[in-house]
Amino acid sequence: MNIDTIALQCFIAVAETGSFTKAAERVGRTQSAVSQQMSKLESLLGKLLLVRGKAFTLTPEGEVFLGYARRIFALHREALDRFKEPELEGEVRFGLPENFASVYLAEILADFSRIHPRILLNIECDLTLNLFDRFKKNEFDLVLVKMNRPEDLPNGLDVWSEPLKWVGDQSLIDPAKPVPLILAPQPCVYRASAVRSLEQASRSWRLVFSSPSYAGAVAAVRAGMGISVMPQTMIPDDLQAVDAAVLPKLADTHTSLIKHVANNTAVNTLEEFVLRRLKH
Repeated sequence: MNIDTIALQCFIAVAETGSFTKAAERVGRTQSAVSQQMSKLESLLGKLLLVRGKAFTLTPEGEVFLGYARRIFALHREALDRFKEPELEGEVRFGLPENFASVYLAEILADFSRIHPRILLNIECDLTLNLFDRFKKNEFDLVLVKMNRPEDLPNGLDVWSEPLKWVGDQSLIDPAKPVPLILAPQPCVYRASAVRSLEQASRSWRLVFSSPSYAGAVAAVRAGMGISVMPQTMIPDDLQAVDAAVLPKLADTHTSLIKHVANNTAVNTLEEFVLRRLKH
């Protein structure tokens, strides 16, 4: 029994998008080709992996197989990366927000360094607007940045968009008192979004804790000091988002990757690796 990596890629895409159409766009194949791959995979395994409906969901067997599929496909791509260009070398100056480094990129960058040991990574964490300013001064080859609107960064490569949420103990919010906030110092995209939303709703606020560190903000929220703002996917399991009706809605946050236009194989390889891992 042989499992085709193309079938695995299609299955992962369907599982993550819930749609043959969106999965086809992601993997660069036709919708009928994706459907055929799913049928072939289910026939090979002798199990139904998908519940067909308006949106596709996974069967219990599909949930189990998804874990295997991701691991097999990731190892497949790692092997290709390692042996396609084993002697690839160079230096990449990469800037990214501290919360992204903490939540998403530590493992990704460690894997990249293991696969491409002769590429020297110089990584710095900073606030998005500082990263962008330093990028324009040619201090970085590649930066991952957060923006309020995709059009704020017309040359950026869109990675993903997601909602921002108020996070913390809801009992701390009293309509008659200023909202106690836990925010990063200026210039911070999340801070600007929080302040703008409150002021547009004529809600008063006060800063009770300021830290550029994601870990510091999480610790302050856990201690019950106030309310913070986080992307939905970065909210720790033990913390809760505030009910939507309690505080004004926050604008979505948009994440982009930008690089200087240059024929730099090391930079291009890191860019492709980060994008592939973040989107899958």
